Amino acid sequence: MKTSLIASTLVALSLLPRLSGAATPSAPPNIVFLFSDDQTARAVGCYGNTEIITPHLDQLARDGVRFTQHYNTTSICMASRASVLTGLYEYRHGCNFEHGDLERRFLAKSYPMLLREAGYFTGFAGKIGFDLQGEPFDALAAFFDRWAGGPGQTFYETAKNPGIARYAAQYPHCSRAYGAWTADFLKEAKQSGRPFSVSISFKAPHLPFTPDPIDLKRYAGKTFARPPNYGVAHASHLSAQSQSSRAATGYREWINDYDTSTALYYALITGVDAAVGMIREALEREGLAGNTVIIFTSDNGYSMGAHGFGDKVLPYEEASKSPLIIFDPRLPKIHAGTVSSALTANVDMAATMLAIAGVPAPTGLDGRNLLPLLAAPHERVRDALPLFNFWGAKSAQSMAIVVPGWKYIHWYYGGDGMKPTDELFDLANDPYELKNLASDSRHAATLTTLRRHYDAELAALTSRVIAGHSYESYPLLFNRTVPWSDKPVAPAVKNRKRP
Repeated sequence: MKTSLIASTLVALSLLPRLSGAATPSAPPNIVFLFSDDQTARAVGCYGNTEIITPHLDQLARDGVRFTQHYNTTSICMASRASVLTGLYEYRHGCNFEHGDLERRFLAKSYPMLLREAGYFTGFAGKIGFDLQGEPFDALAAFFDRWAGGPGQTFYETAKNPGIARYAAQYPHCSRAYGAWTADFLKEAKQSGRPFSVSISFKAPHLPFTPDPIDLKRYAGKTFARPPNYGVAHASHLSAQSQSSRAATGYREWINDYDTSTALYYALITGVDAAVGMIREALEREGLAGNTVIIFTSDNGYSMGAHGFGDKVLPYEEASKSPLIIFDPRLPKIHAGTVSSALTANVDMAATMLAIAGVPAPTGLDGRNLLPLLAAPHERVRDALPLFNFWGAKSAQSMAIVVPGWKYIHWYYGGDGMKPTDELFDLANDPYELKNLASDSRHAATLTTLRRHYDAELAALTSRVIAGHSYESYPLLFNRTVPWSDKPVAPAVKNRKRP
């Protein structure tokens, strides 16, 4: 253990009572990071969904802080997972389908590595979602004290995942098996005498929708309410570019059989919820619950038929937003069950976990430390947040800006009969994005403000874009003042993997 950094952690934590009135813990806090796959924000009971069964996540929200405006800056798994680990936007770490694997230098400065250097006992289980550039998948195992990660999308069948295969007899579906693996990790962590950080990356509810039969039975024969923006009839006001994405051209199960798709999707999330319950029980059993911070979120949202879309990728609310719940048992009970509408993002996870541990974050992160919001949920950590899509059909790639209550999207593509298009949504009054206000003169001032934020983010992208990962053309492509005729065709790159 690196005692000097652990000592600095205790010094940093001594500041916590000044912010929240909490008592200073006698040891650095432990961290449990729980990560689902493709879970949209509304697919949890505590977010107002009365049809899904998530009692343990609902309780976690009652115990902690629930964030209602949590976005994934790139809404696709490979890039989002790298952003969670590093605290960097995709165009800075360069890891995504069609753009390349993660360079070792970025993993070396990720939150699990920095926590391990600080003396933390670290573990990872589940889908990590990327490889290291030029290295076999197994090279990742050496970065953690305990490793049960799997390549690619991993499998719902526990027995097919070597890291958790020993739990297959009792838990044949992987979600509860990850709960069992975590319980055993906690025993080892306790015996180590070190603070611990464990990251559990569930496969669920990613396709193929294959829930545990135990959970699927709970939804048998049910029908589900459609959201106000459900179906292709609610897409006529959206850009032609969005209609060219795979979210619009595929995933028709959400339009052809919404009830069956929803039952399968919700059942998978109920399985994750069961694992969350197992993990919380294990923390209590090992006497670790009082000093363990729990974070639950997902790598991207999911459209579920909104505007006729399936899949994720798009910058609309359902695809880009995920739940975020943070429970810090060190805070006074007065903070339990609070809700924050601050703009938060996947890139905030690394800075937040390092702050929880009192470990200095690398300079230049795009993410923000969310720890102050736990005691002051009405505060902000940023005024604007960019959303990107650098993947898939060039016509469906875009950059967007979210500010409190509003969203601006610029669709740059002008080929195939399309025209570059702007969209402006009043999220405060139109959370389902049913009306594009970009051409409404009554909102011209708001449009100007968001375009100013957009241009500032484009300038940042231009000055900081990573080399060698096929992002070099985007500063010009995303420039909203340059006509389409003056823009180059985005470079062709090899799609080595499929999300």
